[in-house]
Amino acid sequence: MFATQQIEAYRRTQKVSMSGREIEASVLTQAALKLLACQDRWGTEGHENRLNEALRFNQLIWSIFQTELAKPENPLPKNIKEDLLSLSAFIDKRIFEIMAFPESDKLTILININLNIAAGLRGADKD
Repeated sequence: MFATQQIEAYRRTQKVSMSGREIEASVLTQAALKLLACQDRWGTEGHENRLNEALRFNQLIWSIFQTELAKPENPLPKNIKEDLLSLSAFIDKRIFEIMAFPESDKLTILININLNIAAGLRGADKD
């Protein structure tokens, strides 16, 4: 039990000390890992629930990004905001497509996008 408390204390400290970009990268990575777990365990018991949870989590993240990108005070250059909003529209469309017609292979693009954006955010933090 003591180890569990230490791990939880570390997680809380890590969250407090993380930058906004690190948090975004971490959340995108979590979403990608949830989707990857669905892909890896496709067809096993409970995969529909895992898939639904992973897709909703991914959708929530990208909805938050859309809201932040649409704010007039968002400091990103206009072309980057527009590109990210277009990407988020694609992601929304893919999520709804997977919900309507689930196929394991359709998750790959979402996983890759999340991981690539997360890597970019982590790289941008090092500048």
